[in-house]
Amino acid sequence: MKISALAPWGALALGMSLLVSGCQPGSYASPPGAPVAAENRPPLADIAWLEAPRDWVGSSSAILGDVSIDPIEDNPLPVLPTTVTSDELTGELDVTISAADRVLALDMSGSLAATVWALGLGDRLVGRDISTTFPGVEDLPVVTGSGHAMSPESVLAMRPDLLITDGTIGPLDVVLQLRDAGITVVFVREQPGLDAPAAMARSVAAIFGLPDTGEALASRITGELEGVLATIADHAPSARADKLRMVFLYIRGANGIYYLFGQESGAGDLIEGLGGIDIATEIGWTGLRPMTDEALIAANPDLILVMSDGLESVGGPEELVRLKPAIGLTSAGQNLRFVDMDDSQVLSFGPRTPAVLDALARAIYDPAG
Repeated sequence: MKISALAPWGALALGMSLLVSGCQPGSYASPPGAPVAAENRPPLADIAWLEAPRDWVGSSSAILGDVSIDPIEDNPLPVLPTTVTSDELTGELDVTISAADRVLALDMSGSLAATVWALGLGDRLVGRDISTTFPGVEDLPVVTGSGHAMSPESVLAMRPDLLITDGTIGPLDVVLQLRDAGITVVFVREQPGLDAPAAMARSVAAIFGLPDTGEALASRITGELEGVLATIADHAPSARADKLRMVFLYIRGANGIYYLFGQESGAGDLIEGLGGIDIATEIGWTGLRPMTDEALIAANPDLILVMSDGLESVGGPEELVRLKPAIGLTSAGQNLRFVDMDDSQVLSFGPRTPAVLDALARAIYDPAG
């Protein structure tokens, strides 16, 4: 079985892992009125949807909270051996998996470990990356550092028989070193976007010889996602003139790093799912591109999506506008219309993607809720 087609996003993901390592926190705190914990929220359809979201002034935070991941099945027994096609960074390679008792699933966003957990195989995880933070994994040792690089000594100390990764955790020579040490390594890479969570469920399940479990999880994710998307479509502005024009801006202020997420990053799927207009898609931006003042002013977004640590790194919305006057010339900058979300959640595209969309929709359309 083929795990996935060779995807064009590898360079983007690897670049992101390098950028994340440069975060230097500032003093920004989430604004008053940030969304309450998920368990205390009304259904998404029942929030106080803004009648004119383009007129709102002020920033807001999308809070996912400690949303647990419910396994689709309790402790299914892998059917091994299996042979899958690993989507290597350097090509494709058939890999046979004969043991999966001690598993590491490592990527920049924590999506692979979340998928293993959602399949009901969480008890096989023996370690985690720094982005894997959902309830139930707190006691697992962390084998990656702040720059999303894994330590071969830390990994070997876990004695894994299977490592699932996607190339965003590295460096690559360390992964190959671990393979040479006898660990079975499988690369799973899906094109970022709203189709990725279901595809990843099927791909990871195939590694364990559990296609039916993977299909069940994929169906659950798709159903939850369709429900959230339908609710947003029912309540967000439908006329193009009333829709929010959005961009996703990657910020690491202490290092002067400002990038715009274009096509192939998954940001466009997210924005369109939120009922907005993705400016990057509209004008043909691809990948992760350095922000220029001219490009941002010409785009003139109504709302700018950012990662929480990035916004913190510049001291918050007002300080961001001061540091980058070009942002202040946009509608978003003039209205301080920034929506931030945890770095490891907002573009993770895993089992919690429906909850991510739900949280973002609340922050955008009910920012005072």
